[in-house]
Amino acid sequence: MTTTNTNVTGTARLNFAKAAPKVFRALIGFDAAAREGLDPALVELIQIRASHLNHCAYCLHMHTNDARKAGETEDRLHMVPVWRKARHFFTEKEQAALALTEAVTLVADGGVPDTVYAEAAARFDEQELAHVLSLILTINTWNRVALSTAKVAGTDERG
Repeated sequence: MTTTNTNVTGTARLNFAKAAPKVFRALIGFDAAAREGLDPALVELIQIRASHLNHCAYCLHMHTNDARKAGETEDRLHMVPVWRKARHFFTEKEQAALALTEAVTLVADGGVPDTVYAEAAARFDEQELAHVLSLILTINTWNRVALSTAKVAGTDERG
């Protein structure tokens, strides 16, 4: 059983799923639990925005494809990186989730501002907000796994 991936430059990197299967399964479980009760379109928007911010081409490719399969429009997908300039494409709830995604993903740049948190808390009930936050944490973890192991965009290995 190989425990390495080869990236586009031919450099071997760790195959995280095979090298740490118990950890990988725990992440899958965390991700599945985070999604519970959330609108699938919102789930993909959050994952797409975090993947943009983290420059994770692997996850961005995967989640834009998942969003399309879930019925997301090309117009909205194209507007995610500039959602603040194209608010009319997104509901107030989606805008609050995107703002929270940015704040949590870029937490080292100044934390999560009270205004961003308050807007999300006003749009989601407590359980939904906990799930949105959990989803943001999971996609940031997946982005870091994909980036550190040099996953190649377009090579989605899910069955």
